[in-house]
Amino acid sequence: MLTFEYKGWKVEIDQGEMNGYATYAVWANHKLGCVVAVPYASSRKEAVTRAKQWIDSRNKKNKV
Repeated sequence: MLTFEYKGWKVEIDQGEMNGYATYAVWANHKLGCVVAVPYASSRKEAVTRAKQWIDSRNKKNKV
């Protein structure tokens, strides 16, 4: 599992397998709870990019 901090969130990327291909899912953890930010990605790079986009979007919504 790959873990890193991003804008106040602890991001955890889990690798699995489907039909012989690597798959990735991302959990985003915050002080108030956690969520599956990316249920499926086909690469680690895609998973990281989409997780950061999800967090940026979530942070933007909470500031309004």
